[in-house]
Amino acid sequence: MKFDHILIRYGELTLKTKNRMMFVRALRDRMNKALKSFDVEIKANRDRAYIVINDEDPHEIIDKLMHISGILSMSPVVKLAKTDDAMKETALKFANEIEAGKTFKIEVKRADKQYHLDTYGVQQLLGDHVFDHTSHLTVNVKQPDYKILAEIRPDAIYMYYETIQGLGGLPLGTGGKALLMLSGGIDSPVAGIDIMRRGVEIEAVHFHSPPYTSPEATNKVKALVDIMSERTGFDIKLHIVPFTELQTTLYDKIPDNLSMTSTRRIMLRIAEILTEKIGGEAVVNGENLGQVASQTLTSMYAINEVTSLPVLRPLLTLEKNEIVKMARNMGTYETSILPFEDCCTIFKPKAPKTKPSLESVKKFESAVDFQPMIDKAIDNIEVYVPSHKEKTEDEFSDLL
Repeated sequence: MKFDHILIRYGELTLKTKNRMMFVRALRDRMNKALKSFDVEIKANRDRAYIVINDEDPHEIIDKLMHISGILSMSPVVKLAKTDDAMKETALKFANEIEAGKTFKIEVKRADKQYHLDTYGVQQLLGDHVFDHTSHLTVNVKQPDYKILAEIRPDAIYMYYETIQGLGGLPLGTGGKALLMLSGGIDSPVAGIDIMRRGVEIEAVHFHSPPYTSPEATNKVKALVDIMSERTGFDIKLHIVPFTELQTTLYDKIPDNLSMTSTRRIMLRIAEILTEKIGGEAVVNGENLGQVASQTLTSMYAINEVTSLPVLRPLLTLEKNEIVKMARNMGTYETSILPFEDCCTIFKPKAPKTKPSLESVKKFESAVDFQPMIDKAIDNIEVYVPSHKEKTEDEFSDLL
């Protein structure tokens, strides 16, 4: 079947009322950017969008749109004149492409209530026509192998047999901007992609402590940013913070069982400054309630005390196996489990407190002036952007 359009069904932005077109425009802009190498035309209205594909491969286009948030589902469609004959002819073409011995069903959505036949009438018209002009198919209305679907809309009739699920959520850029704390483990890349599905643009920050952390560990995080950017169709800027001086000072000056709490507090202080610099409104991390000592409610309270920014934790209540499944689906899992340790792992205390006293933490931190070291670290941030790197065939081959 030669398709001429792709039907785009919106996600939850259809629940919007007065500002719906703002979301539609943002989604159209994201689709235009993703499809800039294709000869297509995007027509977006309040209820759905249609892509005129000319002679392009519809499935290549859909592959480009699979990870754009705001798209609920997509279908390659044939646009027809609003006549019974056009529907019958096209339904038969669809049916003749179905292999012998399979079952089919006609399904109709009648958005144009003025059409001269009702939904049942169209189903009977098309079903009888296909049944009368084919001998290789049988009807099964409950569990068919194939559905031939017709949508009767005010402007035209659209016919298709395939619905491909999209990412859902809201268009990127409609939910503000945040800074993702990206460790290199399994959780934080998933949290970043998940928050982007809610329409939030992100930049990322990673803390490294050479020579305790290796160049391979930093390259691993860059590889994750590459995967996340490809997955979302958005180049994520990564800020790499030199953390050695701060971390060794924390290790020397803070009791071992409180060092992780103080480390996370210093990281969050830096994240707050960086968030304000990039025009962000929140910090995002991959914390999961109770997973490790720094992720108890008491620990989170002690860590959050250093910032007035919202700290978003989209994975907070998920089971670990759920997060792993998401990481596999998002394509980050295999890179996340590469055996290069980050600074939190290398300086992990032997017995971290799960219920650290905020007063005790602040008491020990007050004995050290961390601000000059924080300023120095921020001044020496390295910035990495996927689109700015020179892509070579063996990029990151040393990690595999």
